[in-house]
Amino acid sequence: MPAFQSIPKIDAHIHYNHDRPALLNQAKDDNFALLTINTDVPFFPSLDRQHQIARRQAKAGPGLISHLASFTIENWHSNNWEEVALNSLKKALSEGAAGVKVWKNIGMDLRGRDGKMVMIDDTRFDPILDYLENNDIPLIGHLGEPRNCWLPLDQMTVDSDKDYFREHPQYHMHLHPECPTYEVQIQARDRMLEKHPDLRFIGAHLASLEWDVGEVASRLDTFPKMAVDLAERICHLQYQAMTDRNKVIAFMESYQDRIIYGTDVIDDGEMTENEIRRHIHGLWLAHWDFFTTDRELAAPEFPGTFTGLNLSGEIIEKIYYKNAINWYGL
Repeated sequence: MPAFQSIPKIDAHIHYNHDRPALLNQAKDDNFALLTINTDVPFFPSLDRQHQIARRQAKAGPGLISHLASFTIENWHSNNWEEVALNSLKKALSEGAAGVKVWKNIGMDLRGRDGKMVMIDDTRFDPILDYLENNDIPLIGHLGEPRNCWLPLDQMTVDSDKDYFREHPQYHMHLHPECPTYEVQIQARDRMLEKHPDLRFIGAHLASLEWDVGEVASRLDTFPKMAVDLAERICHLQYQAMTDRNKVIAFMESYQDRIIYGTDVIDDGEMTENEIRRHIHGLWLAHWDFFTTDRELAAPEFPGTFTGLNLSGEIIEKIYYKNAINWYGL
């Protein structure tokens, strides 16, 4: 297996939300390129600001940073929401965005006039999805949440989920039984893909099916234009490897052309430049060990140990590099 820093790699899921060179400089040191994903998150900078940061950092590191655009659900109830949202995407795409992101606020925040949650298969999204499908523009979707989201904190499988939902109780669906269930979230996403069979779709975070690679495989078999990224869900692969390593290896081997590496690291300025650089470098190294070695390892998200997957160099090159290029057209 090549040394960590000796081959080109892409972290295809970060959020460059603070305009400074820290992530870019660490990427240069570790032979990474970056894909920063603009997202309609209430506590992120505005989409315009995220777009500006991405373009500025891309100029500072030519060829090392790409970005995806998104659209806001603000003014959803206006008569021309679809037109305004689509025009904003066309502008961002004309200015260099490599694709589009939809976030879990669709299905978990946005409500129609009837008070019910608006899901991603709502017909008002069809003009946007049709445009992406007809123009072969990739869409990444963070739709739904980990299945842990619908469990009490003490029943969640990994600490990263416990920490997130403790800090963001508005998205902890166990506390909101009136909201759509986990199954309803997944079904809405699947219906959207059935309506748009030629849409190039990347299911973020293992397509919110992180709890069982068999479930991910089932969706990949059903939707041939679908891939998944690993962002912030590698610990779930490690958790499964603790009890059935061969199943995880078989999944990675079988779908090696449709799995994309990413971390979901966010630089929002809360860490110093040295801290954010150490943080992402440490994640990159820990993940590399899991995928490329057969050493006994541990993860901070759960107790116990597991053995690295020791994937072939060909699979590593695809997951870390070629698949991001192929699916996003980078």
